[in-house]
Amino acid sequence: MKTTGLTGIHKELGAKMAGFAGYEMPIVYSSIKEEHIAVRNVAGVFDVSHMGEFIVRGSDAKDFLQKISSNNVAKLKVGQAQYSCIPNLDGGIVDDFILYKLEEEEYMMVVNAGNIQKDWEWISQFKEGNVELVDISDKEGLLAVQGPKATEILQELTDVDLGAIPFYHFAVGTFAGIENVIISATGYTGAGGFELYVENTYLIDLWQKVMEVGGDKGLVPAGLGCRDTLRLEMGYCLYGNDITDETSPIEAGLGWITKTKKGQFNSVEIFRKQREEGITRKLVGFKVEDRRVPRNGYGILNASGETIGHVTSGTLSPCLEIPIGMGYVSKSEASNGNEIMIDTGRKQLKATICSLPFYIQEE
Repeated sequence: MKTTGLTGIHKELGAKMAGFAGYEMPIVYSSIKEEHIAVRNVAGVFDVSHMGEFIVRGSDAKDFLQKISSNNVAKLKVGQAQYSCIPNLDGGIVDDFILYKLEEEEYMMVVNAGNIQKDWEWISQFKEGNVELVDISDKEGLLAVQGPKATEILQELTDVDLGAIPFYHFAVGTFAGIENVIISATGYTGAGGFELYVENTYLIDLWQKVMEVGGDKGLVPAGLGCRDTLRLEMGYCLYGNDITDETSPIEAGLGWITKTKKGQFNSVEIFRKQREEGITRKLVGFKVEDRRVPRNGYGILNASGETIGHVTSGTLSPCLEIPIGMGYVSKSEASNGNEIMIDTGRKQLKATICSLPFYIQEE
């Protein structure tokens, strides 16, 4: 099992460690609820160095990225980031990722840890012309400092004006005495904050300095357990659960990153047809009228007891204090307010389809 440069520190802090995407990662330090609430109200720091990073450069880099991704890369300017997905040839999703435009002919793709090898092999087959691909995943460290107080806490460590970095933009500068840090106003929590990309050599130093300036302000180390509850409260998709090789971005509510008018790219004709003719199923959010948590794979029934879909993600929302979940249901049953049943195998739980996100962060 792989480790990150911070594995020793996580263990010293008493984190519960477990395997995740081939890495030994911290799942929780204190409790998922405590860490979740800390991120929503103050700030938390996550070690997400298991994520993969690919550099794409060359005069044909943009055309290559347009071919393998669903979003419109031509819209990106240097200093901007873009959420996108990698479609396969059958209308499904190889992975979702964030794309950074570092220079006019240089980009960085940030992909899911469990898909690094899969993504690399997939995109490499479409490389044409003047395109260089470099996998820097094993050399790059990544911290996510998330929460409404993140800007205030981190500003002590850099001369870069963090408040001037808009959402899904980034700056490159000196941070905590480390040069060439990518400071990105992105994250997977909906609580605001930044993601910090550094070479692994500097990862421990970065972690320690972030904790030093944030410790007395309420910053806590946060594990992957609350990262999952935070993203689910926002209705963010998790690859392997809510989106897979068999799910379309149109079905998953990701039509906004599927630019079927930009030109040819993998599966574009399938997505155009889905837009024109409609889809048969849709990813929805739902709230459960019980204390039982819906689990991936549970059946979803309509009021007549007919199976209309299945659960993809579920948790007990720490902020709402009720079970919430997402799942695919027949398009005809996907209206907000529609009452459904979650079939656990032993019990049927009453639930109601609702709009996303489940939780809206107060300014």
